Amino acid sequence: MGFDGATWLNEPAAWRLEGDELHVVTDRATDFWRETHYGFTRDTGHFLSVATDGDFTAQLRVRARYRELYDQAGLMVRAADDVWVKAGIELSDGATMIGSVLTVGRSDWATAAYADDPGDVWLRATVAAGVLRLQVSSDGVRWPLMRLSPFPVAPSYRVGPMCCTPERAGLDVVFSGFTHGAPTDRALHDLS
Repeated sequence: MGFDGATWLNEPAAWRLEGDELHVVTDRATDFWRETHYGFTRDTGHFLSVATDGDFTAQLRVRARYRELYDQAGLMVRAADDVWVKAGIELSDGATMIGSVLTVGRSDWATAAYADDPGDVWLRATVAAGVLRLQVSSDGVRWPLMRLSPFPVAPSYRVGPMCCTPERAGLDVVFSGFTHGAPTDRALHDLS
């Protein structure tokens, strides 16, 4: 459980693991994006992941202070280089937004205002029977739905914390409470 057996995609220059806390400082010009609107592909963001045995639920807590355009941190799921989703907090239009990017060949981008503290957020991803469910929580107890979408079926996925700073270096992020296992059987709107 946790970060046991995890491997880096684009290991950052500065990171450390202290108990269940992963501390990361982002490198310059890091991002995950494929084509849409901008016309470029970036696969340079930091992603520490574990392999799943097929369908799963994973969650983690993300703490950071976002300062520059596109600073971002959250949870990522990858089936392939061009099949992935990232979800979390991102600084855009002068505000910290909750958002997700779903990529199946090309990236989409969905954002919304986040009413709770964006510097301390919980994220959950569930992939089961070709469906992706993303949830966000301010306390790790109530899990409002963030996104529900089709997602390609794969024998295994990579899942774990992700962070990027396309416009700079130096976002300091603390990830904790990372768990992963069988898909949750909780209700779609898990507000208990």
